[in-house]
Amino acid sequence: MNQISKTSRRDILKSAAAGLVIGFVWTPNRSAFAAPEPAAKILAPNAFVRVAPDNTVTVMIKHLEMGQGVYTGLTAIVAEELDADWNQMRAEHAPADTALYKNLLFGMQGTGGSTAIANSWMQLRNAGAMARAMLVAAAAKEWKVPETEITVKKGVISHAASQRSASFGIFAARAALLPVPTDVKLKDPKDFNLIGTELPRLDNAGKINGTAVYAIDIVRPNMVYASIAHPPRFGGVVKSFDPAPAMKIKGVIKVVQISSGVAVVADSFWTAKRARDGLNIEWDDSKAEKRGTAELLAEYKALAQKPGASAKKSGDVAAVKAAKTVTAEFDFPYLAHAPMEPMDAVVEIRDGAAEAWYGCQFQTIDQAAIARVAGLKPEQVTINTTFAGGSFGRRANAASDYVVETAEIAKAMPPNTPVKLIWTREDDTRGGKYRPAYFHNMKAGIDEKGDIVSWTHTVVGQSIAAGTPFAPKADAIDTMSVEGASNLPYAIPNLDVNLHTTKVGVPVLWLRSVGSTHTAYATEVFFDMVAKAAGKDPYAARLALLDQHPRHKAVLELAAQKAGWGTDLGPNKARGIAVAEAFSSYVAYVAEVSRDKNGGVKVDRVVCAVDCGTVINPDVVRAQMEGGFGFGYGLVLKSAITLKEGKVEQGNFDSYDVLRMSDMPKIEVHIVPSTEKPTGVGEPGVPPAGPAVANAIFALTGKAPTSLPILKKGLSV
Repeated sequence: MNQISKTSRRDILKSAAAGLVIGFVWTPNRSAFAAPEPAAKILAPNAFVRVAPDNTVTVMIKHLEMGQGVYTGLTAIVAEELDADWNQMRAEHAPADTALYKNLLFGMQGTGGSTAIANSWMQLRNAGAMARAMLVAAAAKEWKVPETEITVKKGVISHAASQRSASFGIFAARAALLPVPTDVKLKDPKDFNLIGTELPRLDNAGKINGTAVYAIDIVRPNMVYASIAHPPRFGGVVKSFDPAPAMKIKGVIKVVQISSGVAVVADSFWTAKRARDGLNIEWDDSKAEKRGTAELLAEYKALAQKPGASAKKSGDVAAVKAAKTVTAEFDFPYLAHAPMEPMDAVVEIRDGAAEAWYGCQFQTIDQAAIARVAGLKPEQVTINTTFAGGSFGRRANAASDYVVETAEIAKAMPPNTPVKLIWTREDDTRGGKYRPAYFHNMKAGIDEKGDIVSWTHTVVGQSIAAGTPFAPKADAIDTMSVEGASNLPYAIPNLDVNLHTTKVGVPVLWLRSVGSTHTAYATEVFFDMVAKAAGKDPYAARLALLDQHPRHKAVLELAAQKAGWGTDLGPNKARGIAVAEAFSSYVAYVAEVSRDKNGGVKVDRVVCAVDCGTVINPDVVRAQMEGGFGFGYGLVLKSAITLKEGKVEQGNFDSYDVLRMSDMPKIEVHIVPSTEKPTGVGEPGVPPAGPAVANAIFALTGKAPTSLPILKKGLSV
């Protein structure tokens, strides 16, 4: 994981003369960025770092900044090894270039799976150390002193004996002429000055003052706007349509059929949308999905009564003679991602080239998709990655759906016509991609001492990975569907986890924390049900089974201790606890709930403990845990996509409900000190959130919420 591209500095600097560096991009037509320095004056030892004569240090960020803090976290890693001052650090999205910027865990350029810090950790440490070594070498050569006598602190290069000092910028041009070191010494973690501190986020100012650039902000010369009518049922296609009424509306430029529906192109978005809404389209639903939520749930429930493909098996569940048996069924609805910024992009196709502007999450896949539509090679497609207003997985899809649509419309227009496509909230809620619906059938056996001696878990649902680069090999189990269940951390001697993978016409996609969005809820809530049946405290019961998983145990103990587990809360109040590992980070929550005189349940306080290895920025970790709890809690409390005769019934936030600010409880976050390599925090905060609240409700009411969302069962908050 310490790979840095072998592309030569000569190649990088040659490209800089044309204004675009392979690995360093100065984006045109964006006034927020100053004109680039001449390439010869910039120290660019690798694809990730450039030191300019004005003393700024810019880090090229290969991952999409969508609110999770990668601009700050990845830049801090470079700054630490460079011994830079935080005030001189800058960040920019890297261009789409798989050779230079691939995700080392994916093998392609892309963001997801809480991998940004984990896969860039050694890569960026080496990148920063390279630049530091070259600056030190340049100073030593200029001052005619040994390199070992040079010190660097807060962006200042010094030689104590001669009382000389200089900024990075002074030596940038001279350092750029030196050979790039092939082996550099990295800091001992005990000497870290920036890593582990609460550095101000680099993207905050622009997002506060409005200068941050999103796809919606992009304006290009001669740009047109597009809106698309999608089929009301998944799998439906256009049979016929009449463009004449739309063409009569002032400002409408073109009506064109594309692969996913009918697009209207106009001189403004609102004109395009108004004309689209008035289109008379006849849809062919002969191959469309026509089942509704009730029919699918009935089919899933029937499947769950039978054993599926084995995902994990240990011991012999069938041979166990339990003193007591506990069973439960859990059903989970389809879920929309619902990022605050719906899907949008700008694509311009020229003779022999294409260029795009948007919050790109899968650069390698999207670049190839645009190239395919435009009849180009991927290297002829330039992607300018902007900020994204959230994603939760929605912008990372193997079909590149909204990006392909934008390219198809751009191809239908005259060359050099930039097209901005904007999906409305309703477009994405009714015609997007969803976390699949799932059904779980669970059974546990308890012996005379109250110990869990068997655990059977059957999962039914669609495969997210099917049809993507992450698809399982033929006849292999879809691990994404059972992650969090097949790797159950509790020491249960007889375990059987199996899976039924269904085929439904509803398009599905990973959602923040992927399989653990449902498996953690089912396993952790069921655990409390089993503990109650055994007459055991759910916290103590968990601890007794986690000796082989010390990091699970540590966050569980810390959360319980800080929450005062076991102390009396008073009448009409209760606590619930849950723990989960996702993407190699460990999170435990304790939720405190209360019941009012009308029987409504409210979450009053949440205590979180997290172990994500070496912490880059504690403030970002806390923010992600707080946000992760709100996201996970909101999903199980309120959110559901339902189908009637194959059509999605929800449209906007009036019908697809999400957590509101008034629902958010007080949250305390406690970070486990660790010297382990850093892992992610974008997704791990989600899985245990819902079950912690559900277990508190169970403790308070005696009824465990097993059919989601919780509020459909009449509880109020």
